[in-house]
Amino acid sequence: MRFSASLTTGMAHAFLPRAPSPSAFAEAPAPFDPAGCGCCFNPSRRLFTGLLAAGTGALLAGPAASWAREGVDVGPPSSFSKLVSAEDVEKAAVQQYAQIKQGAGQQGALAPDNHPQVIRLRSIAQRLIPYSYEWNPRARQWTWEINLIGSKQLNAFCMPAGKIAFYSGILEQLQLSDAEVAMIMGHEITHALREHAREKMGKSAATRGAIEITSSLFGVKGGGRLVADLGNQLLALRFGREDETEADLVGMELSARAGYDPAAGISLWEKMGRASKGAPPQFLSTHPSGPTRIKDIRDSLPKVEGLYARAAKPEREFGPPPKREG
Repeated sequence: MRFSASLTTGMAHAFLPRAPSPSAFAEAPAPFDPAGCGCCFNPSRRLFTGLLAAGTGALLAGPAASWAREGVDVGPPSSFSKLVSAEDVEKAAVQQYAQIKQGAGQQGALAPDNHPQVIRLRSIAQRLIPYSYEWNPRARQWTWEINLIGSKQLNAFCMPAGKIAFYSGILEQLQLSDAEVAMIMGHEITHALREHAREKMGKSAATRGAIEITSSLFGVKGGGRLVADLGNQLLALRFGREDETEADLVGMELSARAGYDPAAGISLWEKMGRASKGAPPQFLSTHPSGPTRIKDIRDSLPKVEGLYARAAKPEREFGPPPKREG
């Protein structure tokens, strides 16, 4: 796998300078929240009329993949994603992520490489990422990045091309265990692996008709303009509930294979429910309701418990940051 400097820097714990306290960086203001790339989504996904399905069926038909394997079964990826170039979507994500990092850095809200929670996040990611390749071979070529942004928001995201960010609020306010962090991270990584953003862009393109698809996606626009357009779409996307359920299941498998207890998904969503207090956190938004997803996790645990039982377990347990009052 390939790692950027931001992922590998700080992984050799013994050689780190003195780590700052968990509150040694500022909180990013709202403008640096990539709302469309985390889990604040509106319902959609494969909700197309019979007319659209009939009109595009010949274009999108393809051989069904076999998913008879140990673990979860979520079926083959959507063929709609093939209407948009994976390279262009990933390039747009890289550019948008760089802008988010730059903005957070200018506000003093980008945690340094030697921050204890950055080290923690990157250590967990390093265990999860190798198990992502089966779900998307492109992930081997991604330059993965994992960063922490100072913000009270209960949110996290993974853009296409493996660009991950956690907000400090979700770690601090929910006092997440390492296994709970792994469940969130696996969920977000799944959005990138299953190319939910690319799929949604493809569906949007399909609704505009074949002429516009050809002109806007297959070469009439300039390459730079196309990437910019895709980048704008990334920040506006809202994933649907089926995407979220799929991300829960695959994320649970990634966590189990990496040695993190998949049953942590139950305690995670119980904490999320308690944190809502009448208004769901941004991370929850249009997800399936807490009781529903907890039931789904319980029902799916037998599919991954054997994977977890055989997996090598983490040698180090990090734990959550101190919780600040107020």
